[in-house]
Amino acid sequence: MEFDHFLSLISKLDRLESKGVISHLKMIPKERRMPDLDKIQNKDIKRAAVLALFYPGNKNETFFLLTLRANYRGTHGAQISFPGGKFEESDQSLKKTALREAYEEVGVRMDEVIIKKTLTDTFIPPSNFLVRPYLGITAQRPVFNINHEVDQVIEVQLADLLDDSTVTTQNLTTSYMKNIDVPCFRFNDQTVWGATAMMLSEIKDLIKENLH
Repeated sequence: MEFDHFLSLISKLDRLESKGVISHLKMIPKERRMPDLDKIQNKDIKRAAVLALFYPGNKNETFFLLTLRANYRGTHGAQISFPGGKFEESDQSLKKTALREAYEEVGVRMDEVIIKKTLTDTFIPPSNFLVRPYLGITAQRPVFNINHEVDQVIEVQLADLLDDSTVTTQNLTTSYMKNIDVPCFRFNDQTVWGATAMMLSEIKDLIKENLH
């Protein structure tokens, strides 16, 4: 999809009500129950935010950015995710968290990003984080400069997200379940599952709804 066409679509997103939970359900294992976000909000949870960044490629095709986390000791080491991280008091807002983390992790300048929509909060049980995704755009492909938290950037064409053939299942052992079939996306020979896949499912459904 050409970036100009993508921009015309997302200009309408504010008028669309996201069916985030329905979209998320498509990308969770059958064995896992969808958490009740209203109950989670009242618990002692940690807050975080991520940036789903879209931008034009060299031929004006639309790309979005994922990162392969560095292989550190921790719940999310060596996983694929959006740029993002934990809310800090100095951020003042979760939107600022998403922008700050994207700058720190991959060098995307905060003043170049336009936030177009706030997506549905996603709870990550293993780390007890409630994550707020923001869909943003830049007018040009950013110049990436990764830090120690990121092993590499992964640039994916929007056309691949909208292609249903990239949705599959893979047998995985996670931090909370063993040997289960997990719905996932396959992009550029990489497997994207868990919270990031849930967020991508919401974005995919929003865009596809707008195409009709």
